[in-house]
Amino acid sequence: MQLVWSARTDQGLRRSSNEDGWCVREDLGLFAVTDGMGGHVAGEVASRLVLEQLEHHIEDTQPVQVGSEVAVPSSSGNLSGRRLDAGLLEANQRIAREIARDSTLHGMATTAVAVLIRDTGNAVAHVGDSRAYAHRRGEISRLTADHSWVEDQVRAGLLSAENAQNHPHRNIVTRAIAGTEGLSVESSRLSLQAGDRLLLCSDGLTTVVSDSEIEAILTRNVGPGTACDELIARANEEGGPDNITAIVVDIL
Repeated sequence: MQLVWSARTDQGLRRSSNEDGWCVREDLGLFAVTDGMGGHVAGEVASRLVLEQLEHHIEDTQPVQVGSEVAVPSSSGNLSGRRLDAGLLEANQRIAREIARDSTLHGMATTAVAVLIRDTGNAVAHVGDSRAYAHRRGEISRLTADHSWVEDQVRAGLLSAENAQNHPHRNIVTRAIAGTEGLSVESSRLSLQAGDRLLLCSDGLTTVVSDSEIEAILTRNVGPGTACDELIARANEEGGPDNITAIVVDIL
């Protein structure tokens, strides 16, 4: 499976710093976006630490090659999903250690979304409201469900998707990597085929650009770099109220 990708991050028009982060390790099949919270310095720190820890975990847990076969434990289920889960949980523990070491970092946190593409199986995992989308044959589907107050209200039938897009509480997340106990990572298998296009992004894109607009941009016959540029430009056209990060991956 050949991958062609591009990534962009932008401060936006109203923020004084960029607390988003991204990581691509094509050799590992790892693609990830984080969106830090907790102030000018702490949000950036949380975002960076989570990406570092996740990358280290994925690198350290690669399946062992035995002759011409790949050794995968039969009880592992979706190995890629389990690796992403464990990596993000390890990142949560690292956040806890850093907060304990430096009190000025108290309250830092980050959302995260990650995809792992491997011969042993593909998976997507997330915490918070950073999202992953799959684009196939001109249509997109969301691979993640936001861990947010408005998404909970939509699922409960108390708020329409249209009202959720502009709700004053749309930025309230119900789950984040913050070093607290009991973190639950949501992961699932990911089925991919040639011609698919993936998008990982922070909510700086999705709070101001609708899914239909994202779909239109991803459908255009342009490369991943141009698609990223157009997505970020569109968010800034809508006021750029937050940091914006996008990774687009084409499956060839």
